[in-house]
Amino acid sequence: MGRLITGVVYAPAFGSIGEGSVIVRPRRLQGVERIHLGAGCSVFEGAWLASEPGGGELRIGNNTYLGHDVHLHALDPVTIGSDCVLADGVFVGSSDHDRDDRHRVHGTGAITIGDRVFLGQRSVVLGGVTIGDGATVGAHAVVTRDVAPGQTVVGIPARPTGA
Repeated sequence: MGRLITGVVYAPAFGSIGEGSVIVRPRRLQGVERIHLGAGCSVFEGAWLASEPGGGELRIGNNTYLGHDVHLHALDPVTIGSDCVLADGVFVGSSDHDRDDRHRVHGTGAITIGDRVFLGQRSVVLGGVTIGDGATVGAHAVVTRDVAPGQTVVGIPARPTGA
């Protein structure tokens, strides 16, 4: 049975953590002083929340759900709105490895995810992308460009559905 850790335990280390937020056995927490977690959030087992040294902040709104093994990685700023659901295995990252020296990383642009967004299981959101309020990203989709509010996208690369 997983260990349940409330936000109170982590509060002194984080940039901020809202009341009632729960973090269950994270895999990795890096740069927590630049991570801001809203109130009433649920972060499940295996989550990886990272803000690279010298990098942008990672901001998560209120009542957002991060499923098992979600990986959020900020070199450039990453902002996730309120009332979002990030299903198991989602990756959101604003960095990439250098083509000449794979040990070096560089920013790929800020990521903004609006309110009430659903990111399906194992979907990927890459740097420089904005996902509008109420959008839905299908399972395993790779988001490489902006998604309009309320739009549903699927596939690799993610494209709007015909519906």
